Amino acid sequence: MKWTVLQLQKFRDVELEIDQMVDVSTDLKQRDPEIRSASPIHVTGTARIDSQKAVFHLHLTGNLVLPCSRTLVDVTFPINIQSTETFLIKPVEYSSSEDEEVHEPIEGVVDLIPVIEELILLEVPMQVISEDAKNTETLQTGKDWEVMTEDQFKLEQQRSTKIDPRLAGLAALLKDKKE
Repeated sequence: MKWTVLQLQKFRDVELEIDQMVDVSTDLKQRDPEIRSASPIHVTGTARIDSQKAVFHLHLTGNLVLPCSRTLVDVTFPINIQSTETFLIKPVEYSSSEDEEVHEPIEGVVDLIPVIEELILLEVPMQVISEDAKNTETLQTGKDWEVMTEDQFKLEQQRSTKIDPRLAGLAALLKDKKE
């Protein structure tokens, strides 16, 4: 997935077809410790090259294995990303629009691997829940602790804010003072 600028210039005004399997699992695991493993990523798409820029229209598919947020079991998370990436061949002559993200060749080489890794890392969700955890009514508990939903937490707070009947008279006095 690397091309020199000279190699890309040979494809000027011709659509370059991309269909490759890329293994970025080791780099992804190093950059994000939550990623337990990654399948090879299937990269398909096209590239249009002109004298100033190379525009890659990419479609990435594959799977990541992430830990379940509740149970820490492995969960397969599918990746399906569509992206358009622009590499400037002659950056001085090209003015990009504000919403367009552009990249520059590094030492005359256009490398899509770092871009692919970044796109995948941006797709990793904050939390993943396994099907077993979704279908289970009871949440995890332990000695002196338990996991509860937000609704359960609100009910627990309402129960704990009830006034002790022995202090109800004091509460009435405080209420009168505030008014």
